[in-house]
Amino acid sequence: MVRLPIQDRKSEQMIYDLMIRTPDGTFVPFRDIATLERGRAYTTIERRNGRRVVQVSADVTPRSRATEVLADLAQNVLPELIRHYPGLTYSFEGHQADIRESMGSLRTTFLLALLAIYAMLAIPFRSYLQPLIVMLSIPYGIVGAFLGHLIMGFDLCIPSMFGIVALSGVVVNDALVMISFANYHNRQEGLPPVDAIYKAATQRFRPIMLTTLTTFGGLAPMIFETSRQARFLIPMALSLGYGILFSTFIVLLIVPSMFIIINDIKNMLNHLK
Repeated sequence: MVRLPIQDRKSEQMIYDLMIRTPDGTFVPFRDIATLERGRAYTTIERRNGRRVVQVSADVTPRSRATEVLADLAQNVLPELIRHYPGLTYSFEGHQADIRESMGSLRTTFLLALLAIYAMLAIPFRSYLQPLIVMLSIPYGIVGAFLGHLIMGFDLCIPSMFGIVALSGVVVNDALVMISFANYHNRQEGLPPVDAIYKAATQRFRPIMLTTLTTFGGLAPMIFETSRQARFLIPMALSLGYGILFSTFIVLLIVPSMFIIINDIKNMLNHLK
C-alpha cells in the first residue's frame, strides 16, 4: 500500500492542493488537471478464492428463532437476489459455519460408533442379524430425544447432537440384556424362540424398567434445572433422558417381535434348502 503521510491526508482540501508532477518536471495542483467526484466505496475489500466477498451480520431476537430466520432467508430472500444479480453466491458463516463443521464431525463419529457397537455385538452373539435387533432401539431412542425437546420447548442444537451420539451407546443395553437371555434359553435350555424370548422378557422386565427409571431420575435434576448456567447442558440431558425413556417401551414391544420374526425367517430358509 502506497499513500501519503497522515499529516498530508487529514482533509479533502489536501487532495485538491496535492501537487502532481508533469512530464516536463513541473508541479501543478491536482485540482487543475483532474475533477474530483464524491462517491461511496468499501473501506476494505475482502476476497476468498479470488472472489470478492461481503459480510452481512445481524442479531436475532430471540436467539432461539435464528434457525427459522435463516431458513426463510435461504428459501425466499436469497434466491430472489440471485435472480436479480447473476453470479451472486452466498454462504452462512460465523456461528453457522461452526455448526456445519461440528455436525460433519458428529456424523462421522456417529457412524464409527454404530460400526463399533455392531462389531462388539456380533462377536458374542455369533450372528450378523441379532446385533441389528439390538441396534433397532437406537432410531427409536433418537425419536424419543426429539420428542423430549418438543415437550420441554427446546430447539435442537449441538449439545443435543452430542447427547444423541452418547444415547446410541446407552439405549442398546436393555435390548442386549433381553436378547442375551433369550439366546441362553434357546441355545442352552433348548426352548423354542417364542418361549425363550417370552421367558427372557418376563425375567428382565424389572431390571430393564429399574435401569431406565434410575437413569432418567439421575438426569431429571439437570433436565428440569432453570438456572442460566445449566441451560447449555439441558439439551444433552434431554436427548439422553427422554431417548432412554422412549426406547425402553419399544424394546419391550418391538425387540421380542423382531427376535421371533428373524427366527421364523431362518427356519423358512432352512426348509427351502
